[in-house]
Amino acid sequence: MRYWNLSIVWVLALLLFTSCTPTNQNSSNTNNTGTSSPNLEPVGEKREPASAADNTPDPTAEQPTSPASSTADVLSVSVSGNSGAYQFAVEVSSPDQGCEQYADWWEVLDENGSLLYRRVLLHSHTNEQPFMRSGGPVPVTDDQVVIIRAHFHPDGYGGVALKGSVHQGFQPVELARGFAVELEEEQPLPESCAF
Repeated sequence: MRYWNLSIVWVLALLLFTSCTPTNQNSSNTNNTGTSSPNLEPVGEKREPASAADNTPDPTAEQPTSPASSTADVLSVSVSGNSGAYQFAVEVSSPDQGCEQYADWWEVLDENGSLLYRRVLLHSHTNEQPFMRSGGPVPVTDDQVVIIRAHFHPDGYGGVALKGSVHQGFQPVELARGFAVELEEEQPLPESCAF
């Protein structure tokens, strides 16, 4: 009976430990359609189970880490209007913390990295995540392939981007590191941040 009581204590301790472990706040659990998807562990970060022999939690398992930089992810895009002058509604998720750290714009690029349209964001969205903002007119045709990405102040580009066309829809794309990074200096740029 004594061993049974100790086993219950270890199970309760393990449950308490795992329920108190912080989760990664920078991961996005929303798919391209804007619906929630199950919480998935990032590739390459597998949690090893606690040792069955001693029933103690593994202190090295899935410890939260602070990313070297923060990014803004584009989660979805909806389009309305007419060819050559579309309105884009872009859903963005970002770890905003006020004007010192926030998603400061989203933009539409052609496949070569030329800026077609930029929607400057005038304030942080600390209490509104994810958020959606519309902009336009975006000068693209219904079959023109474009890239939609967001910029995060002060760390820059690097989050999830979407690629596609109005006609075919948009899917996540992995952009090459440094892709069209020179656009950080191109107007329009934020003049200030309200909050």
